[in-house]
Amino acid sequence: MSIPAPVGALASNVEVTATTVRCGDIIQVGSRACRVGNLFQLPNGAKQLLFESGELLTIHARTRLVAVRITRRR
Repeated sequence: MSIPAPVGALASNVEVTATTVRCGDIIQVGSRACRVGNLFQLPNGAKQLLFESGELLTIHARTRLVAVRITRRR
């Protein structure tokens, strides 16, 4: 699945944790690229990520993932 970047945007690879993950981050799960649509805080620093496609992913406080983050250029 190809997710287009908005015009005037810069895509960069970043390492994310439960603390630093943001809505809009694109995380590859298996062979699919999934965009984070919403986040839910869980006990002990964990978070549950709700992807725009409807899937859920729960990450522990120390989980580290690589994500693509789109930033707007000014």
